[in-house]
Formats: sequence, structure tokens, C-alpha cells
Amino acid sequence: MDTDRIVGSAKEFAGRAEGAVGDMAGDAKTQASGKAREAAGAVQNLYGQAKDAVRDAADTATSYAKDAYENSGDTFRDGTQALSKKVQDNPLGALLVAGGIGFALALLMSRPARRPPSRWRYYG
Repeated sequence: MDTDRIVGSAKEFAGRAEGAVGDMAGDAKTQASGKAREAAGAVQNLYGQAKDAVRDAADTATSYAKDAYENSGDTFRDGTQALSKKVQDNPLGALLVAGGIGFALALLMSRPARRPPSRWRYYG
């Protein structure tokens, strides 16, 4: 819990008490001062709550990132095992897919490089 939440709650409570004393005494100045202190305490309490929420979100994101980093090897290993099982189950389909990918790469790599158009044109 953030200290702003504690201090804000205390100010809010003190403001309510001061406002109640002002109500009983009939003193408008004390009532107004109590309302102002109560409002300031509420704002400080909300600020502390926002800081707590940001801190919790950052901790949660850090935890998720750490878990993803630690389990990335397991995920890669599981994916590799699943792929090898698919290849074992359907070797002809895997061969056709690999051949298609190889053919597409060969087409892309064997194309001549494109030259940019010349800037100057001579008419004559």
C-alpha cells in the first residue's frame, strides 16, 4: 500500500471530522476548511491508488515476461516435436510442402536484379 493512500485517507477523515465540528458549532469557515481538507485527502488517496495500480500492472507484466522467457525453450521443443510427428504421420505431404517452398525460393533468388530507371533521357 502506498503512503499517499494512507496519508490521503487520514486527511480525508480529519476533514470530515473538522467539517462535523464546523456543522455543530455553526462556523462556516471551519466547515469550508474541513471540506477542503477532505477533498485534498480524497485526491491524495486516489493518487496513491493509481500508483499502486501501475506498480501492480508492472509487476504482472514483468512476471509474464519472465515466465515466457523461462518457458521459451519448452515451447520451441514442443513445437519441434509436434512438427516431427506431423512429418512422420504424413511424409508425402511434408515432402510436397518442402518442395513447394524450395521452388518458390529458387524462383525468387534466380530473378535478375531490378535496375532503377535512368534519370536522364536523351532524345535525339
